[in-house]
Amino acid sequence: MRIVITGGATGLGQALAIKWAQKHQGIKVCIADINAAMGNETIAQLKALGADAFYQHCDITSDSDVDELARVLETTWQGVDVVFNNAGVATGGSLLDETIEQWQWVFDINMLGMVRVSRALMPMMRKQKSGYFINVASQAGLTPIPYMGSYNAVKAAVVAFSETMKLELAADGIDVSVVCPSFFKTNLDKSMRSTNPAAHKMIDRFFSKADITKEDVAESVYQQVREKRFLILTHKLGKRAFLLKKLLPSQRYISKMLTQTKSMKRAMESRSQ
Repeated sequence: MRIVITGGATGLGQALAIKWAQKHQGIKVCIADINAAMGNETIAQLKALGADAFYQHCDITSDSDVDELARVLETTWQGVDVVFNNAGVATGGSLLDETIEQWQWVFDINMLGMVRVSRALMPMMRKQKSGYFINVASQAGLTPIPYMGSYNAVKAAVVAFSETMKLELAADGIDVSVVCPSFFKTNLDKSMRSTNPAAHKMIDRFFSKADITKEDVAESVYQQVREKRFLILTHKLGKRAFLLKKLLPSQRYISKMLTQTKSMKRAMESRSQ
């Protein structure tokens, strides 16, 4: 098995790499990331587990970096079996807090970066008539919360893009799943961009209260990928929230969410003053 993980040097990407290496002896792994130091540390861990792994510098906002990633994989492996479109960043703030530049930044990484990588690597899969894209979105793309407008929107776009890929690529023997985790203990908050200090405090609180680790999420993803599930939900509360949204009349669901987020609104407005 040959897998490539964007953003695989740290966080969930690293946990996914380690999980697959633990489950598949001798697996070939490419860590595509911009953090060479952490990338090489992850490679050392993977090799200790018996994986045949290497690090490839790749900024997914750079066409040339992504093209080079594809060239290296073609030369080294003559193809690729599983692509984890995992690299991403976080944003927060109200509609007026978030600048157009912040919206463009998060969409260029979280959405267009995924498009670049998928477009570059899909021809190899089409040629071999097999492959699997595993796109990492978020619970925020299914059941959004206030003050994370750009992040909610881009993750919803990832879900829609993944469904489109699933339908479009099936005839080529290429499968697709989309992963929608809720908050878990990871380093995503370190890359979060927001001009409102209250947004940082809100997100920090969500991460600190999380009762699930990146290793737990990686195990859940592994088990559901084995079952070839399209929509992979990793948190019990996330599954419950998604089910409520699907089953409740829309007005009742919105009313329920307004009640639950009143305290968040007060906190954001008081801390931003």
